[in-house]
Amino acid sequence: MTLDVEIPDPPTLSGPQDPGDYDAVDEPEERTGDDARREDLADFLEAGAWEDAFDEWAADTYMAEDEFRTVLELGLIEEFDFYWNQSAEDVGYRAPTVPDDAARDGLDEDDIEDIEEELDALGRTVSEVLENDYILRNGSEFGYTWE
Repeated sequence: MTLDVEIPDPPTLSGPQDPGDYDAVDEPEERTGDDARREDLADFLEAGAWEDAFDEWAADTYMAEDEFRTVLELGLIEEFDFYWNQSAEDVGYRAPTVPDDAARDGLDEDDIEDIEEELDALGRTVSEVLENDYILRNGSEFGYTWE
């Protein structure tokens, strides 16, 4: 199924949080610092990573247009957050959850679960696009380098 909607603006990345709170970050036993590289990630999102990932996700999502409209109305896109974990060499993400009061506004538990599952898939897709297409890997033992 394809979701044919206008691509929303990328989220602005909120302040640093505990890396272990992000869905796609494997927190190492020993921390090497809390450098989230948020500005770099935000620049990559603005430079096309968000659009590329959104297009890829929209081509395969099961989210319907009315569900996506709800996502926009609830401001959930802006609640996405992405994090660079240098010690694990990956981009983590935090996908937003549907607020508890949304159930009172006509969403049932299945709707909420479906929306959250698809938002998680969008976060994972953005994370993968950032890692694979925007953050360059070099030949050094440290893994990634930034453009």
